[in-house]
Formats: sequence, C-alpha cells, structure tokens
Amino acid sequence: MSALHSSSPAPSIGLVGFGAFGRLIARHLAPHARLTIHDPYLPAGMVAAQAGPEAVAADLRHVAACPVVILATPVTRLDEAVRALAPNLRPGTLVVDVGSVKTGPAAILAAGLPADVEILATHPLFGPQSAGDGIRGLKIAVCPIRGRGAFRAAAFLRRGLGLDVILTTPEAHDRAMASVQGLTHLIAKVLVAMEPLPTRMTTRSFDLLMQAVGMVRDDAPDVFHAIERANPHAAQVRQRFFALAGQLDTELAGEAVPAAPVRLAS
Repeated sequence: MSALHSSSPAPSIGLVGFGAFGRLIARHLAPHARLTIHDPYLPAGMVAAQAGPEAVAADLRHVAACPVVILATPVTRLDEAVRALAPNLRPGTLVVDVGSVKTGPAAILAAGLPADVEILATHPLFGPQSAGDGIRGLKIAVCPIRGRGAFRAAAFLRRGLGLDVILTTPEAHDRAMASVQGLTHLIAKVLVAMEPLPTRMTTRSFDLLMQAVGMVRDDAPDVFHAIERANPHAAQVRQRFFALAGQLDTELAGEAVPAAPVRLAS
C-alpha cells in the first residue's frame, strides 16, 4: 500500500482471494488503485464479473508482479498461498495478510517469503456485515513484520481509508482476540443452535445481543475455525468460560427455593 503514495495516478495492488472479505477489500481499494485479482478456487470469469471495471482477473504470476499483494485467503490455506506466490514475487514487494489470527500466519509469511520481500500482518476488526455502512472509523490491527513499507501502508490505512490503526504485535493481537472474538463467536454459535428464539417480546439488551449474533452468523466455517482453533490462546479462554458457566449452573441448581409462608389456622 506504500505504492499508493507514488506519483502514479493509479498504482497497482494484487489481491489473492475473492471471497466475501476479498470482495470487501476490492470495493474499498478500487477508488485508490488498479486491482489485479486471482482466486485459485473461482473461475476467472466469475471473478471478472464481480470485480468491477477498475479491476482485472489474472493468474498468480500477474498478481505477484504488483508492488503490493494482499492475501485474503483463509488462515488454513495461507501456507499453500505463500508457497504458490513466493517464487513469483519481485524484490521489495509488500505482502499483506488480513486473517483473524496473527502469530501462526506471521511465522508462515516470514519463513515462506523471500528475504527481500516486505511483510505486513493485519487484521481488519470488522467484516462485510459490520462494514455495511462503510469502513471509515472502524479498527484494524497492524503488525509490521519486515521492512519499512509496513509503516507507509499503516499511514495509508489511517489517512486514505480513515481506519483506526492499532499498531501491535502478533502475540498481543492473539491474546486480545482470544477473548474479543473467541467469546463473541462462541456465544453466537450457541445462540444460533438454540433458535428459534423470541423476536417480538424482547428486551433492548436481548436485541443488541442478537444484533451481534447477526454480524457473525454468516461467516464462513473457516473464520470460526481460525478464531477458535488457530489462535493459540483461544482454548484457555474457552475453557475458563465454560468452567465459570458450569460453576454458575451448579450454584443455581443448588439454591434452595424459598418456602411458601405457612398460614396458621385460627
């Protein structure tokens, strides 16, 4: 994204992955750059039809020739994407990932990409549902891994897209997200399984809870897998949550029911 500050009127960005989040990325970057898009699991014609007039569908070699390449692939397929991309990259390219977990992906990027390639690990803290009214003011976690281009990209995210940029490390990110995302998606999964739930006679707090569920209910299974299983801190948070819930259930089950008042006969 540092290329966006060049003198070129329309710098080039490559995008690998054109699922729901890849399409969200393309929509918001299209006013700023020429997009070259590749998705190994979608026909090029389908990508071209959805990409818009400012983007082109291309093979991986053409995507890798861009000065900035964004990997919008599931965390479970990141290693595969890196291995396919690495031989085609040019020195100085900035490679950016956008996954929900950062420790493992950052290690994959650092180990799998050439030493002369710059790396930025990011996590947009929003998705297609929560970004329905635009992304300005929304948060993005940014973890510079290699090269100065990461800091120029962070400046563009802040000034060009209006995002609230949070500079952090992969470790600190994953520790926070184990609770922030791990609990949100866990509770949402349980509530969806309990449906149908009341929709008319509800409280404001219940409505807000279901609104939060609605933001994540349509996420791909890969997203839930990444949040709950690929995050090295998620299991500990999950176990503590269930332990406390079990403790509360035991306490409630053991509470004595107040006896009805005894009315003495006169």
